[in-house]
Parts: sequence; structure tokens; C-alpha cells
Amino acid sequence: MRTGAAGRPSVVFASGAAVGVLGGMIGLGGAEFRLPLLIGLFGFAALSAVIVNKAMSLIVVLTALPARLTVVSLADLGVHWTVAANLLAGSLIGAWAGATWAVRMRAATLHTVLAALMVLMAAALVITHTTGPGALDLPGPARAVAGVAAGFGIGVVAAIMGVAGGELLIPTIVLLFAVDIKTAGSLSLLVSLPTMLVAFARYSRDASFIVLRSNLRFAAIMTAGSITGALLGGLLLGVIPDAILIPGLAAILLISAGKLARHPRRHLNA
Repeated sequence: MRTGAAGRPSVVFASGAAVGVLGGMIGLGGAEFRLPLLIGLFGFAALSAVIVNKAMSLIVVLTALPARLTVVSLADLGVHWTVAANLLAGSLIGAWAGATWAVRMRAATLHTVLAALMVLMAAALVITHTTGPGALDLPGPARAVAGVAAGFGIGVVAAIMGVAGGELLIPTIVLLFAVDIKTAGSLSLLVSLPTMLVAFARYSRDASFIVLRSNLRFAAIMTAGSITGALLGGLLLGVIPDAILIPGLAAILLISAGKLARHPRRHLNA
């Protein structure tokens, strides 16, 4: 069963808001920070936490998409439709595969995998926001193959963690396709949405999916907190220097990964 904190709406909302603020300050949804809270603070089993996180991430992306379209129009994104199509060719398959692997893993194995992926997210966060990766000069066919392969890997990671995958998608779009960072942010949402829907569809076929029906109120409150926090975090964008913010957020992910890896093998059922 879940912990008592899950039954306190104020704690659930505040936790979602904190996650939203962290993500909003770097222009992302913050699902990477929400996952360890679902497991460590609210006592969800690993797979249940991933499914709940995926549902909330999906709603956050749907909320963020119209706002992004006011920054980069559909017409501007249409110029880069081949980029989205290239990545989707891999990410849709990766999302289905990742969700399939997640539901088949033993709980202890899933904890270890999630911890490793959080380390990966911490590294991606630091690299993306401190080095500013330039575009690779690849011939067309090689770029297309690399796009499918990268999309597949990102789809797997996003499905297993229950995240949108923007932290990986944005630098990939910049690196492989030489798209500016603002457009890459909007393109990442267009790739994330169908990729998340595929993973969600796969999870819906597993018995663990009942966790959403049992925790609709919890998910709704935390999602509301996440959206509110993301809006606040967006207003705070640039207030805290990246030299302080990025290492701090990476440290949070690494500490969470360590705790997740050491999580007791006696798992709580959501």
C-alpha cells in the first residue's frame, strides 16, 4: 500500500509543484524529478510509479504544446517535419519495446535500470546546458539512420522512466539536424506526444495499469501541482544562474538515483 503522504492533498500538490518549478526553470516538464518522489515519498512500486508518471507527463505535454506553438508556429515547425518523422520512425518502436521490457522486469531489476537512467539524465542535463552541442556534419543517409537509432533509444528510455524525453530529444535534434534550440524544444514535444501515447497504450495492456484507476485523484492533484509549478518555474527562468542551477539539479538526480538503487527489495504495492 502507499504511504500516508499520498493521502494528503497538500503534500501531493506541493510535491508536484516543486517538480514543475525544477523542470520549468530549465524549460522541461520535470518528470525525471517526479519519478523518485512517487517511489520514495509516496510508496508506489516501481512499475506503478512509471505508469503514473507517464500519465502525468502526457497531460503536462498536452498542456505545454499550445504554449510552445505561440513561440514557434506550426508553419515554422512544418519546415522541419522530416526531422520529427525521422525520430518518430525509431521512437515509436522504442516506446513499445521499452514499455514491454518494463512490465516484464523484476521489481529489483527495474529499480536498478531506473537508477542508471537517472544518471544518464543527469549527464544529459549537464552536457546540454553547459557545452551547447554543435551540429554533426553527416551525409543524408547516415543522418537518417542515426535519427532512427537515436529515436529508438530515446523512446525506450522515455517509456521505462515514464517521461517525455525532452532532455534527450532536444540535444539530439540540435546535434543531428542543426535546428536552433528554440525550434528543437517545440519539435521535441511533437515527437514526445505520439511516442508517449504508444508507451501508454502498451502499459494499458498490463494488469499494473489498474494503478491509474485506483489513484485518479492523486494523479489529478499532482498533475495540477506540476503544471502550476512549471508555469512558476518558467517565470523564474534565468533568475538562478545556470552555473548554480544545472549542477544542483544534476546532483538531485544523482542522489535520487543512489537512493533508488538502494531501495529495499520489499516493494510497496500501489
